[in-house]
Amino acid sequence: MKKFKVISLLLSAILIFSIVLTGCGEKELTKVTVAEVTHSVFYAPQYVALTEGFFEKEGLKVELINTNGADKTMTALLSNQADIGFMGPEASVYVYNQRKEDYAVNFAQLTQRDGSFLVGREKNDNFTFDMLNGKTIIGGRKGGMPEMTLEYVLRKHGLEPGKDVTVRTDIQFAVMAGAFKGGEGDYVLLFI
Repeated sequence: MKKFKVISLLLSAILIFSIVLTGCGEKELTKVTVAEVTHSVFYAPQYVALTEGFFEKEGLKVELINTNGADKTMTALLSNQADIGFMGPEASVYVYNQRKEDYAVNFAQLTQRDGSFLVGREKNDNFTFDMLNGKTIIGGRKGGMPEMTLEYVLRKHGLEPGKDVTVRTDIQFAVMAGAFKGGEGDYVLLFI
């Protein structure tokens, strides 16, 4: 009987230690690749979560890739190079309207406001939209959310794109600032 008690205690101890040690083991993280259209101050909470290890605490290993535009973000999603894409809704609509079987689903709002700013060559404390009449704006990709928003705002202020103001859509999103700095356009639409 004494031998049985010793064996029972020993087995119980092994069982308890194995349960405790199993709980101490590192759990495998689920890898998630996130594609963003650009690095932006608007995404600061995400950057903090990445650097502070918040995702790891939730069991996620997040890889962040920069795709330089919603069209390229959508391509990354559809080609399985990314699991989640940060972009405006327009790319999802375009793919859906093409009747694709595999299309993205918008599931969250990331920001409250558009992060685009109209930047001129000189400081102007008394800017009004009528000052854009006859000017050229580097607006981004035709049909992209920043460009569509710009055209909406211009029309709201009585300016017709293509007639009153030239909106250039021939310069890729990733090089708009560089093109402006190099002398292209009177204004540029930049995303911070």
